[in-house]
Amino acid sequence: MTGSLLDRFGRNIEYLRVSVTDRCDLRCRYCLPTGFNGFEAREEWLDFGEIERIVAAFVRLGVKRIRLTGGEPLTRRGITELAGRLAQLAGLEDLSLSTNGTQLAGLAAALKAAGVSRINISLDTLDRHRFEALTGRDALAEVLAGIKAARLAKFAPIKINMVVLPDTSAAEIDAMVSYCRDSGLILRLIEAMPIGASGRGVGFVSIQPTITRIQEKFNLVAGIAKGGGPARYLVSSDGRFSMGFITAMSRHFCATCNRVRLAADGRLLLCLGEDASADLRTSLRQGISDNQLDAQIRSAIARKPYRHEFNERPEKIVRFMASTGG
Repeated sequence: MTGSLLDRFGRNIEYLRVSVTDRCDLRCRYCLPTGFNGFEAREEWLDFGEIERIVAAFVRLGVKRIRLTGGEPLTRRGITELAGRLAQLAGLEDLSLSTNGTQLAGLAAALKAAGVSRINISLDTLDRHRFEALTGRDALAEVLAGIKAARLAKFAPIKINMVVLPDTSAAEIDAMVSYCRDSGLILRLIEAMPIGASGRGVGFVSIQPTITRIQEKFNLVAGIAKGGGPARYLVSSDGRFSMGFITAMSRHFCATCNRVRLAADGRLLLCLGEDASADLRTSLRQGISDNQLDAQIRSAIARKPYRHEFNERPEKIVRFMASTGG
């Protein structure tokens, strides 16, 4: 390993999110535009050998955490094989995965055996009819079955990601808090971001008032939880329940950003709110050496922007969330 991967602002990049597909079996209204069908052709995706080579380069350069994402990563055939290959990389300390949970019941045990240690599951409501309205599918039962399978497989921790929309009710949030607390899950509330027309179309609501209300209602205090992301956490007084808040809009965390994203087509995306990227796929397919790959990654990290402009220029990002990589 060749040490730390620092950007020009002195931030240590130690976390890479790897999208294995831009496709998803749900149509969450803040993620994919209605009727969208312009996905990448499968031959434009990185193959497993290319993903492994890029991840190995990041690990050589000091990255400790890898998260597999999508789209929906569990729709990519052979995902457990890829997880197993990445888990064997010397120097990698944490391999995790984000999923919508619809396919998880049948894959949880295999993913755990392959070396995935932590799972994040997207779930915005526990109401079946609202779930279908938000995602375009009556699949809440499948997601809940996936969560049960993840618990049985002994993933730790299991985090539930709930995007808070302008029409999300306090009752929905409270029901999710109770469900996660009773099930031994970590709940994270996430502010919707204006990524693509679909992201801008749902509108924005700050979760700062919700943080105050939840803290008082459920008697939570400041705490921490395992992970490499930007969430701030509250915990119960007995330490048995944790709840996180990702506030990219109302209180951004750009000064401590430690991550970049690898899109399914091989673009290294340097910031959620910027189009800055590096085309690693073309370089790989032109026969770049490992030393040249390391240098290209370092050069890209040197161009990582300091912060997003979601509030100042919400129209800036055209790509949608599914093509960004979780």
